[in-house]
Amino acid sequence: MHRARRWGYLCMTGLGLAIVSLSGCQTWEGGQTLPSGRYLEHPPQYILPDPPFPLTRELADQEEKAGLLNGLPRDGAPTPAAAPAVPTPVMPAPIPAPAAPAAPAAPPGN
Repeated sequence: MHRARRWGYLCMTGLGLAIVSLSGCQTWEGGQTLPSGRYLEHPPQYILPDPPFPLTRELADQEEKAGLLNGLPRDGAPTPAAAPAVPTPVMPAPIPAPAAPAAPAAPPGN
């Protein structure tokens, strides 16, 4: 009787170890799934980086409308520029008058 019970415990222990070893050690801890023992066998996944603005068609439409507001035609060609304004002439500063000659010094002893 003891042998049959011992064989039963041994079989249950072996079955439990087989299930644990075949299922890996993937656990759920704090909102993250930790990898199993075979995570190095899987090929890496490349995830493209997100564009700066994810809605590319909407962005193109907005840029087109902004170009229309800035005076650009629909085909994107710039409109001819207006003639530059003529700058007004700057008057030069007046030339300072020469300084008056210094008065002669009084003779000493007078």
